[in-house]
Amino acid sequence: MKITIFGTGYVGLVTGTCLADVGHDVLCMDVDADKIARLEAGEIPIYEPGLESMVLANVSAGRLSFTADSAEAVAFGTLQFIAVGTPPDEDGSADLTYVLAVAETIGRHMNQYKVIVDKSTVPVGTADRVRETVTKTLEARGERLDFDVCSNPEFLKEGAAIEDFTHGARIVVGTESERVKGLMRECYAPYIRQQEKLMFMDVRAAELTKYAANAMLATKISFMNEIANLAERLGADVEQVRRGIGSDPRIGYQFIYPGCGYGGSCFPKDVQALARTAADVDYRAELLTAVESVNQRQKQTLFAKLRQAFDGDLAGKTIALWGLSFKPNTDDMRDAPSRTLMEALWDAGARVQAYDPEAMRECRRIYGERDDLVLVGDRIQAVKGADALVICTEWKEFRTLDFAWLKQQLATPVVVDGRNLFEPDAVKAAGLLYFAVGRGHSLRHTE
Repeated sequence: MKITIFGTGYVGLVTGTCLADVGHDVLCMDVDADKIARLEAGEIPIYEPGLESMVLANVSAGRLSFTADSAEAVAFGTLQFIAVGTPPDEDGSADLTYVLAVAETIGRHMNQYKVIVDKSTVPVGTADRVRETVTKTLEARGERLDFDVCSNPEFLKEGAAIEDFTHGARIVVGTESERVKGLMRECYAPYIRQQEKLMFMDVRAAELTKYAANAMLATKISFMNEIANLAERLGADVEQVRRGIGSDPRIGYQFIYPGCGYGGSCFPKDVQALARTAADVDYRAELLTAVESVNQRQKQTLFAKLRQAFDGDLAGKTIALWGLSFKPNTDDMRDAPSRTLMEALWDAGARVQAYDPEAMRECRRIYGERDDLVLVGDRIQAVKGADALVICTEWKEFRTLDFAWLKQQLATPVVVDGRNLFEPDAVKAAGLLYFAVGRGHSLRHTE
């Protein structure tokens, strides 16, 4: 099939590359001409394991190409995927400016039947707005052309996006058109040969499914963080509690790891957007509001533990950070707990010495050059002479540590583990003061 993807960000580039990899001809369009030029030169704008080699292979094979020409993009594919950003607006709702701009572009240039596929995460009712936008644009041209709009939400985890696209649990398509069902089945045929996981449903149900899925996962995280906070105050170890409740198959182990809060491009904005959607239909979504509130509070926990360790005085202290991205295997720092911590430390007069395997360039882009931020080349340099170590992201290289060595590197023996990577007794045996999340006894000062 010939497929057009509007947007070469995280979702668009992964979607286009994976569809090209199974034999489709894919043209990815972006209004950012410089970005298109970099992609054509083989430069991948995001870090995602396995993506670079897959992009280069499909470009070389002639199945994947890029353009900044919107007319060329609309003319290319029968399927027109909209995979542009939907950032949060000031009121928390999803900003559909870019989605509707693509719809207008398609309406302005199309001259034959198209299926417009909403791949971006969008509120319920967006397909109707896309249809209205295309219809009005065609009417302004004096044209009456046949087209369909369907919802095909993405379910990609950063750091595992290719695996999720190629071996995901389900492919959701919202449409009532048999013609669209046939085309979408043809599009995804290579991925459903061994297992029928294509789910057709109403458009509005498909749009809500995406938000409901992310809100459910965010709820599990915030719930476990609530239990962790309670465990700290009761002197219980939340890791033991986690194993106890995770063994129940009705609960399971996924997304019940306590920590310093969730971040990224999806959970924060999707929970807010769903809550705003509820408000728009006069429904008070109290659980969604609580999930967001708990997460915002949880992001403050690392700074609070450092203040506890240093009796409230962090001025002049140098704090080592291991991990800047919101999760491993990505360079994404959007809404990352590390940002909340760093900004609080700077306000308190502290200096940050940080290392992340992939997010260093992104950190420089966000914060620029500043005297109280030093980005170093590895985890060893990060801790040298620092007054404390804080672990913000659970990268694999941080999981094994010689605690006696660490004590020698730190000016004061303080470790704040925002991801519960270590056993408290092993850390304390080396003479370190260990602050974890919800591991009650680990918060007590040792002599």
